[in-house]
Amino acid sequence: MKLLHRFPVFKSILAAFALLVVQLTTAVAEPLSLSMGQTVYVPSYSHIFVGNQRKTFDLTTSLAIRNSDPEMPITVTRVDYYDASGRSVRAMMKTPLVVRPVSTLVYVIDESDKTGGVGASFLVSWRASKKVAPPIVESVMIGTGMQQGISFTSRGQVVRETQP
Repeated sequence: MKLLHRFPVFKSILAAFALLVVQLTTAVAEPLSLSMGQTVYVPSYSHIFVGNQRKTFDLTTSLAIRNSDPEMPITVTRVDYYDASGRSVRAMMKTPLVVRPVSTLVYVIDESDKTGGVGASFLVSWRASKKVAPPIVESVMIGTGMQQGISFTSRGQVVRETQP
């Protein structure tokens, strides 16, 4: 016990390790939530503001729909792009597409396309023939300019669960 009093850094490391063990135990204890379909809202940005004069930094956006199920395909039925006011900019697909197990469907919004604005978003709908591990849906924004580079991601949020 005297050792802990002499080494405050050791106490901090021990406390951090204990917290990590608790978090890992909690993560493992949560059951996997399977689904037959969802609608997912995905935040996106065609540009962000920089500096004090509201200069914009244009970004290329990649929307990735990753089928995380190792055995079953999913069918993506809708990918729509919206601007900051919530108006539909365009439908990104014309017909449903099957995404094989552990594969990814990608859409790109070019850096020169500013129609979405700083509050752009996607709505993605998908379905499956039986309950599967839900896909990971995220947008990745990247831009280079003004002698800088920036990149970040936004993870999708389920807004509607499809009823079987």
